[in-house]
Amino acid sequence: MMLCKLSLKNIKKSIKDYAIYFFTLILGISIFYVFNALDSQTVMMDVFSSTADLIELMMTMLSGVSVFISFILGFLIIYATRFLMKRRNKEFGIYLTLGMSKRKISLILFFETLFIGILSLIVGLGIGILLSQVMSLVVANMFEADLTKFTFVFSSTSCLKTIIYFSIMYLIVMIFNTISVSKCKLIDLLSGAKASETIKLKNPYLCIIIFIISCIILGKAYYIVTHDFLTLQDVEDAMVPIIMGVVSTFFIFWSLSGLILRIVQSLKKYYYKGLNSFTLRQFSSKINTTVFSTTIICLMLFVTICLLSSCFTMKNSMNANIKELAPADAIFTQNMNMDRYYESYRKYGYNDSQIKTSHYTVKEMFELFDFDITSYFKEYVEVNTYATPDLTMNDTLGSLLDDVKKSFPFLAYDTKEEIMKISDYNKAAKFYGIKEYSLKDDEYIIVADFESMVKIRNLALANHEKINLFGHTLKPKYDSCQEGFLEMSSNHINTGIILVPDNVIDEDYKVYNHLIGNYKTTDKDEITEIENRINKLDNDERTNTYLLPSGSTKLSIKEATVGLSAMVTFIGLYLGIIFLISSAAILGLKELSESSDNKERFRMIRKLGADEKLINKALFRQIAIFFALPLLLALIHSIFGIMFAMQILEVFGNEELLPSIIITAIILVIIYGGYFLITYYSSKNIIKERL
Repeated sequence: MMLCKLSLKNIKKSIKDYAIYFFTLILGISIFYVFNALDSQTVMMDVFSSTADLIELMMTMLSGVSVFISFILGFLIIYATRFLMKRRNKEFGIYLTLGMSKRKISLILFFETLFIGILSLIVGLGIGILLSQVMSLVVANMFEADLTKFTFVFSSTSCLKTIIYFSIMYLIVMIFNTISVSKCKLIDLLSGAKASETIKLKNPYLCIIIFIISCIILGKAYYIVTHDFLTLQDVEDAMVPIIMGVVSTFFIFWSLSGLILRIVQSLKKYYYKGLNSFTLRQFSSKINTTVFSTTIICLMLFVTICLLSSCFTMKNSMNANIKELAPADAIFTQNMNMDRYYESYRKYGYNDSQIKTSHYTVKEMFELFDFDITSYFKEYVEVNTYATPDLTMNDTLGSLLDDVKKSFPFLAYDTKEEIMKISDYNKAAKFYGIKEYSLKDDEYIIVADFESMVKIRNLALANHEKINLFGHTLKPKYDSCQEGFLEMSSNHINTGIILVPDNVIDEDYKVYNHLIGNYKTTDKDEITEIENRINKLDNDERTNTYLLPSGSTKLSIKEATVGLSAMVTFIGLYLGIIFLISSAAILGLKELSESSDNKERFRMIRKLGADEKLINKALFRQIAIFFALPLLLALIHSIFGIMFAMQILEVFGNEELLPSIIITAIILVIIYGGYFLITYYSSKNIIKERL
């Protein structure tokens, strides 16, 4: 009982030391609960079955991510415990001097950890339960659930999961504390606070050389991921710029650790102004042991910024794309004339009967299954696409083929180009409400919206490359691709459709028939029922003889988009916030440790006549440098990282990048800035202590 009282007294006495520890634990617990309780809200129950499946998949992925998150938080808790134990070395030394056994000290730490854990769990779960109600509204809006049935719900499953995960973490911390106490020596505990790292001035010329080389390597890595990214054919190729970036980041910090003091010392007016010399010496006194950790923090911040920005951009762009790229209710596509390329279709799993009967349009094929698809449409159009082995990308690139192959060796250049009559495309374009085009008898146009392919095709178009199609020679009407598409999607997937005059086409080379329509009804339940009837046709035994049309509908595209964007958003937000918390907490704890070690130095500064305002200003600058240094390089990394991510995710569009960056910046300021302020005020209290 006495040890329990002593533990409670110690916690109360050291509450300012525990501020960041408490803040980190509470934040981690509440976030852990929120993201694991997403599927427990009543508002999410009244959704369509397809949406329910997406939610279930999302929760499965979040559960997997939670295991990874628990390892990160576990490491963070152990790291924080190390700081707190170091902070109390002298206290433990006095206990041993007074005759207390190491076993009893371990018990004190056990009770302290237990009390802190229980308190953190209670507060963290309380905040998490409140935040989960707000998050449920966000999810309900995203999945279009029935908000009228919203009620306050407590997720016992998520609560139990949170308690179990964090109990395991606390148990590990208790074991760690016991081991640490058993190994400690009295002399180290009593004199550890006086130990100080000797400032080792590195050779400035060596630092300059390494800094320049590191910047060159980093610049090369930036160039690869922003200009040569299409040459990265596999994971091994992609790892090269990543390794270059990590290694150069480490050596940039290593070289700066030897240059900053030298550079500022050469600026006499600034160096000897106020307490600048003291601040810089404080910063440099531990620089040798912070290079590696600063590198890790910088990289974690970089991943956080890129992750959050990319996820938000992807979500916003996909949602915005639905209206633009899925303007009709449905499009159905039927394979035609498959027997012209018999063997190639057999290779893809089609049977002989399906290949031989591939001469029906979408409408005719549905009728063979006793299903009148057009009876459900108030309006529709039918268009065809064509292809021939005599017109591939090899042919459309013309004289530039060899140069393009050198830059983009992985493209399938022998793929047959997709061809449309200009009249058919204009019928579809008019139905979609997008731009229509006109052609002369000797012209062609390429419509595309997949940015990487647009860039490649524009090289040939700008070079006015001619094509030969069914005995006709055609020249490009424009020197670049025009905007347009045929297949509906939530993403920019059109790699290129060649529009040609009607009289050029040979009908024997028709490969697809498309039927685009708008339903008579706008009721979501009725549309779902229609699409369910179509899906049930897959079970018809006639599919062994006839190949059913494939289809994309606005409803299915929207549901898939919402599901994917939700998974990306929540997983990205989950990981991003935890990485951000970890980075800021490690920095904060290191700075608190610095302040604890440097109390005597600040005391001497006071004796020399420095007032509290000047001392606080010096402390603020010292902490600001530590927080700003990894963040500054992380921001530079992020500029190129986001550029790379946008190229990878260009299929989703990057029109919503700026709002995503603003949201990311707000999250960064709130969490990273919050840790900075807590660190500053906690450090200020520490250096005010009387020795």
